[in-house]
Amino acid sequence: MTLLFVFIESTGLLAPFIFIGMHLIRPILFIPVPVVCIVGGILFGSLFGTIYSLLGLTMLSIVFYFLYRQVPRVAQKIDNLKQKWLGDKVNFTIGQIAILRLIPFINFHLLSLCIKDVTRNFREYTKGSFYTNIPVALLYTVFGQFIREFSTTVIIAILLALTLLFYLLREKQVIIKWHEFFKPTRSYQ
Repeated sequence: MTLLFVFIESTGLLAPFIFIGMHLIRPILFIPVPVVCIVGGILFGSLFGTIYSLLGLTMLSIVFYFLYRQVPRVAQKIDNLKQKWLGDKVNFTIGQIAILRLIPFINFHLLSLCIKDVTRNFREYTKGSFYTNIPVALLYTVFGQFIREFSTTVIIAILLALTLLFYLLREKQVIIKWHEFFKPTRSYQ
């Protein structure tokens, strides 16, 4: 992390572009989203750190969209992850996905796939990605440096509040396909 600070600070006017590029290569380096956003807040301040993180995260979401469509191996890997973690019948709303993006251990690309599933085209996907990236960019850039100093009680209260918001923003309907509702049952005679 220190090396990242020194490198970005020494690049001068290119620093914002390098920082946005860090968001794009972050998944390859296995760096969590909050870490990069916190670095943005420390290096560029709250306003510009949030803007640069928002741009980087949205660009990463767009790259995911095209990789998912063009590279079957990537699509299969993310589909398997979604099946394992969420199953078939889960449809999150954009608000729920925005809340889930705030939780650091939930896979960023898995949530991008959830956005892709609830949108009809690229334009809606991009808009949904932008909106779901705002809370994570803002929270971790502005408050990221203070989260490390929170007590366990405060962290648990924040997670409970996020869980409540997640529940309140859920989709209020369940769709059951005809063939799933009328599955043949076995008769044990």
